[in-house]
Amino acid sequence: MTTVPFDGAITRFFEEEAPEEIRAAIKDAAKDQILNPNYPYQQEIGKKDYARAYEALQIELVKMQAALKASGQRLAIVFEGRDAAGKGGTIKRFTENLNPRGARVVALSKPTETEATQWYFQRYITQLPAGGEIVLFDRSWYNRGVVEKVFEFCTDPQRDHFFDQVVDFEKMLVDEGIHLVKLWLNVGRAEQLRRFLDRERDPLKQWKLSWIDVEGLKRWDAYSQAIQETLYRSQSSHAPWTVVRSDDKKRARLEAIRHVLTTVDYENKDVEAIGKADTSICGGPDIWDA
Repeated sequence: MTTVPFDGAITRFFEEEAPEEIRAAIKDAAKDQILNPNYPYQQEIGKKDYARAYEALQIELVKMQAALKASGQRLAIVFEGRDAAGKGGTIKRFTENLNPRGARVVALSKPTETEATQWYFQRYITQLPAGGEIVLFDRSWYNRGVVEKVFEFCTDPQRDHFFDQVVDFEKMLVDEGIHLVKLWLNVGRAEQLRRFLDRERDPLKQWKLSWIDVEGLKRWDAYSQAIQETLYRSQSSHAPWTVVRSDDKKRARLEAIRHVLTTVDYENKDVEAIGKADTSICGGPDIWDA
C-alpha cells in the first residue's frame, strides 16, 4: 500500500482550503489543458513539435559546452521560481547530454550552524564555476528574497541588507568574467496545486515534497508579494532576470534552454536551430504573472 506523506496534507488542502475556482479548474481539466486562464496557450505543446525543437537545442547545448571548455569561459545559471514550477525538470533537460565533468548542479541544503554565522553569500562563492565549467544553481542566494521572507527565516533588516548587496555581488561576478544567467520560472496557482497532488500520489515523486510545500500553499499571496519585490529589487543591466512562465513545462524547458543559448556566445552557433524566443511566455519581470 502506498504511503502518502503528511497524512494526505496536500489532498486535504485541495478539498478543504483551496479556493473554489482552483478546485473547479483542476477537477474539470481535460488532458493536456492549461489551467491558467492568463497563459497565452490553452493546450500543451504537441509532442512532435516539442521533440523536434528539443533535439535541435540539445545539439546546440553540447556545442556550447565544448566551446566553453575550449575557451575556458565560466557559466553560472541560476534557477529560481515557485515550488513545482519545474526547476528540477528544466535543469535535468539542460544536463541530459552534457559532459558531467564540465557541468554540475548545485542544490544546497539549509545552512549549517557555521554557515549561518558567515557572510550570507560565502557558501555560494565556493560553488562558482571554474574555467570551462557550467554550474546550474537549483535555487540560490535568492532564498533570502522569497522563502526566508515568507517563512520568517530571516529578519527584515537582514533581507534589506541582502538587497543592498546582491546587485553589487553579481556585478563582481560578471566583472570577474563569469557569465551569469538568472532564470525565474513561474507557475499559476491551479497548476502548482495539480503538480503537488500528482507528487503526493506518486511514490517515486513523494521525496520532492516537504512541510514547506504544504505550508506554502497557504501563503500564495505572501509568495507573490515577495517574488515581485525580489524581481524588481535585484534587476540590473549586468545580471537581468528572465522570467519563464511554466504552466506548460515543455514550453518552459524549450524557452529556458533557448534563452541561455541565445545569451552565450560560442563558435558554430546555429541561430536558426535555436529559434526565436516566445516573448509571450519568456521575457523580463514585466511578464511575471502572479
